[in-house]
Amino acid sequence: MPSSNPAFRGIDKVVAGQAAPNAEYLQQMYDQPAYAGPRTPARLLTLDDVIAKTATVLGVAVIAGGLTAYFKAYTLMLPALVVGLVLSMIVIFKRSTNPALILSYAAAEGVVLGGISGWIESLSPNYHGIALQAIVGTLGVFGGMLFVYKTGAIRVTPKFTKILLGAMIGVVVLMLFNMVAAWLFHFDTGLRSGGGLAIVFSLVCIVIAAMSFLLDFDQIDKALKIGAPARFAWYFAFGLMVTLVWLYLEILRLLSYFRQ
Repeated sequence: MPSSNPAFRGIDKVVAGQAAPNAEYLQQMYDQPAYAGPRTPARLLTLDDVIAKTATVLGVAVIAGGLTAYFKAYTLMLPALVVGLVLSMIVIFKRSTNPALILSYAAAEGVVLGGISGWIESLSPNYHGIALQAIVGTLGVFGGMLFVYKTGAIRVTPKFTKILLGAMIGVVVLMLFNMVAAWLFHFDTGLRSGGGLAIVFSLVCIVIAAMSFLLDFDQIDKALKIGAPARFAWYFAFGLMVTLVWLYLEILRLLSYFRQ
């Protein structure tokens, strides 16, 4: 079952190719007559690894975002956005588990999110405190979906995955259409204007982003079961960060509608 998160798309095949050896492979190794000497086995992925790396990535993003907002360095948003996009493409397409790349991505995204949050709060007294509310809301949704996954309240099935992927494609198409209509034809579709339709659209995006966590958790769970190398914790932390960024922006946007 593919994940709606582009970072997790096809990662199960990559992990499976580097996971702990199965019984057939171990038997073949046992039947070999020659002894090549002692070999230290690679440490396997654990849930603690994923939690620790995710906390580290989020910590870097929060620090970078806080500094950007505090010093009002809003001019750094566009360069950071470009850097973050480039780094994310490198990590996704190369399936990189390089901590330096992933932490650099987290820092760049932190600058972007911090800049956007600080800029919105500076627009009007009505927006004061909106960033903190968005952070609490994002963490609340993340924790809630983790609880839902662990309790099995919503099961990740092939049908569920197909529906979620279809919904995500539809949302992305609408976003692109709205962007083209606004920039090229100066036409307001109402999807981001702050009205009733915009509120409904943001709620739909938040629900889809929240449900995407279930697919992300499922991919991590599979990697733990097959014995993936511990270094993949960095990649899974990156994947969760991608979904968290999207969720935070949608919650921030929704809150701004209510503050208007």
